[in-house]
Amino acid sequence: MAWFAMLQNRRLMQENEYLRSEVRVLRRALGKRRLLLTVDERRELAEKALVLGRKALAGLVSIVTADTVLRWHRELVRAKWAQA
Repeated sequence: MAWFAMLQNRRLMQENEYLRSEVRVLRRALGKRRLLLTVDERRELAEKALVLGRKALAGLVSIVTADTVLRWHRELVRAKWAQA
């Protein structure tokens, strides 16, 4: 059982490293151009980011800054309560 968990952990680390590399390549390709995301894409990133928190987000290579994605979350919550 521990052996399987170790293999799974290694696999997740490899996937994480691949995704980090993919983001770096995407950022270089975009250069200074702004990435335009839909409301649904922002919502998806904001929900995932909230679980990680600002400190963890700041340490990640990302297509958006931690401040930006957490601002999106605040805006989504504000919009939700404005509709209620």
